[in-house]
Amino acid sequence: MPNAAPIGIFDSGIGGLTLAHAITELMPNEPIIYFGDTAHLPYGDKSATAIQAYSVKICNLLLEKNCKLILIACNSASAAAYDLVKAYVGTKAIVVNVIDPVIQYLDHDWSNKKLGLIGTKQTVNSGIYARKAAELDKNIHVQSLATPLLAPMIEEGFFNNRISEQIIQEYLANPTLSGIDGLILGCTHYPLIKKQIEDYYQGSISVIDTSIIVAEAIKQMLTEKDLLAAGPTGSRQFYVSDYTESFEQSTKQFFGEAIKLTQYPIWD
Repeated sequence: MPNAAPIGIFDSGIGGLTLAHAITELMPNEPIIYFGDTAHLPYGDKSATAIQAYSVKICNLLLEKNCKLILIACNSASAAAYDLVKAYVGTKAIVVNVIDPVIQYLDHDWSNKKLGLIGTKQTVNSGIYARKAAELDKNIHVQSLATPLLAPMIEEGFFNNRISEQIIQEYLANPTLSGIDGLILGCTHYPLIKKQIEDYYQGSISVIDTSIIVAEAIKQMLTEKDLLAAGPTGSRQFYVSDYTESFEQSTKQFFGEAIKLTQYPIWD
């Protein structure tokens, strides 16, 4: 597995761009191949079986591109498809989900705390964060709230405005999130509304941005396996299963430059 091989990242849409951006900021030499499954977004209201099928098809593309590491940059897919994808990929690439690095972070810093989590229905219904946090045996309690309007709202470009502010406030006022010490952003779209969430809490709790935590975990993995890329700034390729103008606008916003999108349909 050569060091110059790319990191493959996939998500249902633009959410995983928060991770792609965090990775390029932390490891600018790493080439990146990103796949946004825009034809099937959002994953949060799909069945586990459907998400597993999409994930395997996307992994075929990323394996064809000789990715050394595949990041499932979606909480719903991490909850539903990680074990299957790991078994499917085998030794051809390292497979990373977005949940386990966050659990490791909680293990170090959040003993005897009460945490809120917001995410899609799929992520929340899986109970995966609460279960894994309980397994740490550090008296960490996770209270999860499904916030299904947030990801589609962000995909449509409604963030940092009055509409998003009203929806965010409505969700965060839910009694499920009362008395928490910190809030986990349990969807890779949510760093885009992190500032609005922080404004709501006015510094009274920590808002945990999982994209930075996951990027740091990937750097550590690649360092340990001596797989970090050397040399010039890595190339970036972006694929989508269905071209949308809003996705193209979002990539520009994240990376500060026009990004060429290649359409690569995956069928149901």
